[in-house]
Amino acid sequence: MASFLFLAISVACDADFLRVTLADGREIAVPLVWFPRLLDATPEQRGNWRLIGRGQGIRWPDLDEDLSVAGLLR
Repeated sequence: MASFLFLAISVACDADFLRVTLADGREIAVPLVWFPRLLDATPEQRGNWRLIGRGQGIRWPDLDEDLSVAGLLR
């Protein structure tokens, strides 16, 4: 399977879930309770994210939090 399929292109958080859209159109939704820093963050802090490694990961600089797409898929 092509590795580009495991790249994030978009990220969104609501009060309960982290949602990541992948390059192939799939969406991963995981509970925020899995990630205490995100759960305790303000909506503004959750909204301040950037893709790292061309979409292999997500960084929230205000929270010093990094997540990998591969880890979310496990």
